[in-house]
Amino acid sequence: MGSSRPARVRAVIGGALTFALMACAGEAKERPKAASDTSPPAAERRYDRDPFPSTYHAYPGVPTLLRGATIYDGEGGRIERGSVLFADGKIVAVGADVQAPAGATVIDGTGLWVTPGVIDIHSHLGDYPSPGIRALSDGNEATAPATPEVWAEHSVWPQDPGFSRALANGGVTTLQILPGSANLFGGRSVILKNVYARTAQGMKFPGAPYGLKMACGENPKRVYGGKGRAPSTRMGNIAVDRQTWAKAVEYRRKWMKYEKDGGDPPARDIAMDTLRGVLDGDILVQNHCYRADEMANVLDMAKEFGYKVTAFHHAVEAYKIADLLKATGTCAAVWADWYGFKMESYDGVGANLALLQKAGACAMIHSDDENGIQRLNQEVAKAQASGRRVGIDIPDAVAWEWLSINPAKALGIADKTGSLKPGKMADVVLWNGNPLSVYTRPAKVWVDGALLYDATDPSRRPVSDFELGQPGQGDVK
Repeated sequence: MGSSRPARVRAVIGGALTFALMACAGEAKERPKAASDTSPPAAERRYDRDPFPSTYHAYPGVPTLLRGATIYDGEGGRIERGSVLFADGKIVAVGADVQAPAGATVIDGTGLWVTPGVIDIHSHLGDYPSPGIRALSDGNEATAPATPEVWAEHSVWPQDPGFSRALANGGVTTLQILPGSANLFGGRSVILKNVYARTAQGMKFPGAPYGLKMACGENPKRVYGGKGRAPSTRMGNIAVDRQTWAKAVEYRRKWMKYEKDGGDPPARDIAMDTLRGVLDGDILVQNHCYRADEMANVLDMAKEFGYKVTAFHHAVEAYKIADLLKATGTCAAVWADWYGFKMESYDGVGANLALLQKAGACAMIHSDDENGIQRLNQEVAKAQASGRRVGIDIPDAVAWEWLSINPAKALGIADKTGSLKPGKMADVVLWNGNPLSVYTRPAKVWVDGALLYDATDPSRRPVSDFELGQPGQGDVK
């Protein structure tokens, strides 16, 4: 930019660059080979060689004790006037009587609430950033109905203002970025920590598995039927799916034979690499689907080809097959009351989440929206209220599972985050009131124990280079 750029924008850029440089200071140079990997070169699986490994390095934090607050631990537990201690990026202790070590920062949480950071399993931030213009529309590779070769992370723009808004307004500390739903096979998803970094690799959640975005229903048949090609019907959707999975099964068979016997390796196909990862159980299927009958068809297809559907997204009719979802161990990521906007979403109910919870199925809230991600706590409150209206009373602390531990499970990272348990990442939100109230906002947000947002400290409210500063930021008077 030229020298005519406003001084207040230059001030914001300076703050953002400071955070970016802090983030990259400890980025890894190279991912070491696992010590346990002694297999010969011929036996190395090609699909799980990530040429774009995470270089995530946590911001430095200080030992911190939050005391006297109401705590939702993320796994259904509630502690009144409790304390949370974290240090070195990890939760150290949670309980009613936790002492601060020497030199720790102590924060009085009297009258406040503490929860794990919010996890959004369905986001397109970075791939469809703000401002929403065509030049930045990078979420759908709508050139073929099956594009498992594309990876969402290669479209992620780390400077999307949506990331900082989700952190500051919604307490979102982890999110999965998915390709769009134009295609039956949309490509790989990526899980990010909501931190400031120069690159997508600098945001990638360390050790998190990839996902595969799939879609059923109206979107693929409309997009490709409108181009005069398959699929143009729901039966066409399933037919193209099955043809693609049959090809993946054969690809996997050839590679397994090579890995066992050696010889000349089969031809590399990066699209099939992703599908082989699913068949091997290393990549998790995240499936856009609305209708109960279609979800049942997809589950039958998964049985045929030997893969698992980790979660159905949107799933407005999930309440109709809650027992089937429970039996297959398939989660449902849903909205509170976003339905009826097209035919396949017509038969939704506000009590969807509550009905799934009552049936013992794995359920959670999600956004699919750059604005909705900033108020997922309020969306949970709406879903909870809808359940109460039909006689299903989900306690507040249990409802918080829909925001933390359940999405962590569906992303394969529940051993690392999603609840306030000793040893887990210190992804923590201090709320200025009951977090299920429309009047409540985050007061402070920590990611890996580092304070990245503080409502009382302008220096802890960084924004993107593409947002103007507010009064009190930089040299704005």
